[in-house]
Parts: sequence; structure tokens; C-alpha cells
Amino acid sequence: MTLHFGIYPGGILGDDQGIVRPVRPDLPDRITEALDALQGDSPTLLVRAYHPFAATVAPLEPPTPADPQTYLQRGRKLDLVLPFREPSGALDGWLEFVREAVRTRGPQLASVQICEEPNADLPVLDGSTPNVLNALVQGVIAAKQEARALGHSLAVGFNAVPTFDPADTFWSELGALADARFRQSLDYVGLDFFPDVFRPIPGEQLAEAVTAVLAGFRRTDLRKADIPDSVAIRICENGWPTGPGRSEQRQATTLETVVRTVAALAPDLNIDGYSFFALRDADSTAEGLFHRFGLLRDDYTPKPAFETYRRLISDLGNPPVIPAR
Repeated sequence: MTLHFGIYPGGILGDDQGIVRPVRPDLPDRITEALDALQGDSPTLLVRAYHPFAATVAPLEPPTPADPQTYLQRGRKLDLVLPFREPSGALDGWLEFVREAVRTRGPQLASVQICEEPNADLPVLDGSTPNVLNALVQGVIAAKQEARALGHSLAVGFNAVPTFDPADTFWSELGALADARFRQSLDYVGLDFFPDVFRPIPGEQLAEAVTAVLAGFRRTDLRKADIPDSVAIRICENGWPTGPGRSEQRQATTLETVVRTVAALAPDLNIDGYSFFALRDADSTAEGLFHRFGLLRDDYTPKPAFETYRRLISDLGNPPVIPAR
């Protein structure tokens, strides 16, 4: 089973306090050069981009990267994320926003992700937004309806973070709210996870930990929501930052272990893709945990993990067209 691969090429990211802005601007030529190198001979590489919605907030956090279509060369397509950030929780304008994204991006789109980590209750994530479950369910249905009406073949889904609290109710609440239209519209459920970043894991136990998280996601979390095994899992965000006590070589080793473990599990767990976060550092001199997730330093020079990811894409990629119903 082959995987389709992707990457977030923007400089802006969120941490547990808010928005982290890069010390150097996006340089489209350098970003395109890096994407070309990563893609190699593969027919495509997904470019992950974020365009948040909030009807009553101004200014809202900007879309990132600012002009993603710049990078849609050589068969690359857009993996578009539509976060729901309306603080009132009102859905006024939300469904039209979703439909408009499908209409305007149309043929550029490989996938549309509705909401961003709706089970993570942090200020920069959708789990802190009221009414997010309704926004999620109705947004998935609206995106798929619009795609079908226009004849666009694109995968529609949502994502989440691992749940380690047995008392968490997100998945059961989603299952109670979702209906047949939602399940028939859903092509994938994404997982954002960062093993050995927030909780240390010895290197020799990393593959085992990745296996446990992915198996639990498929066989426990998704089943609580009555999401069938026929709906694919994809890794939407995964990475490992460098910095003090976190060597660039270990980043490459960690990436190799995680991706090859995901690939080995793909047939059994129906995993169809993997996207790395992120292409480059926000600030390669900062000591904060969130500033150095990149495969490139902030001056666009490569870390060893850049070559590792390029090789993994070559070895494990070359996928068929992404399935969408």
C-alpha cells in the first residue's frame, strides 16, 4: 500500500500561547525549490494550507501560506484546512465559506479538512470554539455536497489529536450528533500527533508507541463515533523539533522511524497518507520548543531530515489518485 505525502510550507505556526511568526519571510522561489526536491519523481506532493473562518473577528489570523497556489506546480495539489474560529459559535456564513472554498479552489484541491483539532481545547485550536461539533458535521456534509455538485473529486475529512483521557467525550458526542449524511460524506479522519515531543519516548520504544497510538485511534476513538474502517486515516501533522538537547540527526532518525512505522501499519489500519509539519523553522536561534520543527533552517538550508524525507517519499510514495467518494 502506497502513501500520499505532503508538507506544510508556511512560516507561521501556533503554540500553546498563540501565534509564532517567522523571523524571515516566505521566499516563494526557495520554497518551490525545496518542494521540487522533496517531490522528486513522484507525480504529486500535497501542499498543506490553512484558511480560518470567523465572521465577527477582525483582524483574524491570516491564511498561511499566504499564496499557496504559487506552489502548485509539477502536479502538486492543495490540502486545504478550514479552521472554525468564530468565538460565538454561530454558524452564520460558515457553510457558505466552506462551499466557496470548494468552488474557488476546485481543481487545485486534493482534500479539504473541516476544522483544526476540534478535540483540543487550546486558544489557537478549534476545540476551544463553541459549537465546534455542529460546525464539523455540517461542514463535512456541505463540502462533499459542493464537490459532488461541481464534479470535483476531492477527499473531505476532519482531524483530531490523540485522546489519552478515558473520560473524554469528544468521540461519543460526535457519534451521537453525526448522521448517515455525515458518514457518507467522510473520506478520511486525520490524526495530528507528535511522539517524543511533548512526552519523552526512548528511541527504542518509538515504533511501539506510534503503533499503539494509531491502533487506538482506529479501534477505540473512531469506533466510539461509529466511523467505519472503510474511512481512511491519514497523518495530517507530524514532526519533531530540533534545538537544545534535540539534535538535527535525531530529527532525521525519528522521522525515518515514524514514517516507516506508519507505512507498515497502513494496510491493516487503512492509512492513506502522511504530511510533515513543517518545511522550515520559524526561528533557528530560538530555544522554544515550537520554533524549530522545520526540515530546513530559517535561512532555507537543509537539515539532515530533509534528505530523509525526500528519500522516504521516493521509496514509499508514487500513490494512485487519492480516493474520494
